[in-house]
Amino acid sequence: MRLFLPILLVASSLALAVAPTPSLGKDKDRKAEERRAKQQAQEAALAALQRGEILPLARIMQIATSLVPGDIIEIEYKAGPKYEIKILTATGRIRELKLDARTGEVIKIKDK
Repeated sequence: MRLFLPILLVASSLALAVAPTPSLGKDKDRKAEERRAKQQAQEAALAALQRGEILPLARIMQIATSLVPGDIIEIEYKAGPKYEIKILTATGRIRELKLDARTGEVIKIKDK
């Protein structure tokens, strides 16, 4: 009987170590929700582009780099509709532009 208790304690300790924690489930749910939201935003942008309501991404990229020369490192379509573009400049600074997705007009330019 004495050997059974330590084995039982070790087995239950291993079960606790392997059992998923509630925070991991929440993190997984949050990431899944972020993926769904990103997918919906992409679909909304495509639909708006097809209806002629927003400028094509190639034109937005051209406008952005004419305003802030450098390498585009990120572009996000946001409600509004607007584009948020991050550009790495030749000096190593990151600048963020917010452009109106319909007209390409500058909403804001700031250093990150």
